[in-house]
Amino acid sequence: MGFLHDVLVWFADPANWSGDNGIPQRLREHAQISAESVLIGAAIALPIGIVLGHYGRFGDLAINISNVGRALPSFGIVIIAFQIFSLGDTPIIICLVALAIPPVVTNSYVALREVDPDIKEAARGMGYRGLAQLLRVELPLAVPLLMAGIRTSAVQVVATATLAALIGGGGFGRYVFDGLATRDYVTMFAGAALVAVLALATEVTLSGLERILVPRGIRLLRAPASRRAISFKTA
Repeated sequence: MGFLHDVLVWFADPANWSGDNGIPQRLREHAQISAESVLIGAAIALPIGIVLGHYGRFGDLAINISNVGRALPSFGIVIIAFQIFSLGDTPIIICLVALAIPPVVTNSYVALREVDPDIKEAARGMGYRGLAQLLRVELPLAVPLLMAGIRTSAVQVVATATLAALIGGGGFGRYVFDGLATRDYVTMFAGAALVAVLALATEVTLSGLERILVPRGIRLLRAPASRRAISFKTA
């Protein structure tokens, strides 16, 4: 109880909410590193997964290659990139981009491959071909799985961005590693809690964005069967 009280006192201390080491500044740093990494990763992975999923070629090879990124230790990538690029955000962004790519490639490929072939055939019968079919038929149906990949990627990136503090970077990792170095376990715990809250906020925000992007008809199809049954009986 005393430890939790000390953590609450830490959060209530105005000194921890201002200056270069304040929570708002560390939040900006953590969010910037994470957002840049996810955007770069998505810019690389989405076109690859979507094109391969649309044409149904080399998908297994692409997924296997992208999954190599899951096996590579993030700490090792950071250290290697640090040796090459020295201090700055570049090493951690390289690490986070490598972490962000696999789930987006995998989900985008699977999302396009799981579009019902009958729907594709119906679209072709209505005159849709190539790019038009991809943009107006397949992608709207694939949005739920696409967003699931981006959500997974973003949450992993937010959590791993804590490692930026190891090479002189900013973010909430500063509280974790500085607290560990000085045996200030209250600061370390507070930093870990902030990372967890930011990861949760990322998940909730992207879930809301998914709800906006998914067409209403698809949302209704994804509703629980029991809920649809109740709606049917009510009608």
